[in-house]
Amino acid sequence: MRELEGAGQVRRAGGGAGLLGSMAELDGPLFDSAKLHPVVRDFYERTSSWEMQVWSQWSPLFAPGGELVARLFGRRVGQLALPVQPLAVSRGMSSSVRVIDGDRPGVRLGAAWLRTLRSDGSRVYGGFYRVGMLPRSAQPHVHVSFPLEEGNVQVFLSPTVGSAGSLWLQSGGREFGGDGAYVLARSGGRWFAALVPLRESFHVFVDPEGVLRTDHVLKVAAFTALQLHYRLDPSPE
Repeated sequence: MRELEGAGQVRRAGGGAGLLGSMAELDGPLFDSAKLHPVVRDFYERTSSWEMQVWSQWSPLFAPGGELVARLFGRRVGQLALPVQPLAVSRGMSSSVRVIDGDRPGVRLGAAWLRTLRSDGSRVYGGFYRVGMLPRSAQPHVHVSFPLEEGNVQVFLSPTVGSAGSLWLQSGGREFGGDGAYVLARSGGRWFAALVPLRESFHVFVDPEGVLRTDHVLKVAAFTALQLHYRLDPSPE
């Protein structure tokens, strides 16, 4: 991203920057953004104007592995360092959204979303969000990239509209070329890709009290590894 900043293609962090330029970019055979609740839509189009509180719960089976990844890798590179201890997220997360423009006027490449723990300022993860297509589907997907030391993780999430205008983003991860999580690694000057059995679901909804919330479930194959819940509130002016 430093090269893009040097070229003047990375906008400063500020209010109003969204993960997506417009939810209408996801419109397709399985998704109609006009049916979304306006508050859900506002979060994705003006993400930096929202604050979040987060609660986490690891499965006892996967918690040791999550802590090992965070200690040996995640905290060192500031990527995929999902907290294992619930109190680690008790003070919430801060986030920064940086929109990245193309080299031509009016062309938006995507947005980088950086999240850190307020308790100690450590980086949890940084993802690059944009709309992407898959070879076996005419439906646009949310495409998130997580850079790693010798490669990256590419996640494709399929959008659907749920009850009361809620948003579901899901990755099945069952067939190469479909939605899911892909690990790309470089070895000997060549790139290799593999579909890994990580399955995610996000349910973004407005509760009966008018509060925007998100349930995030991460599974390894058929087993639930981690559950996260977010409360999202508009930032004070």
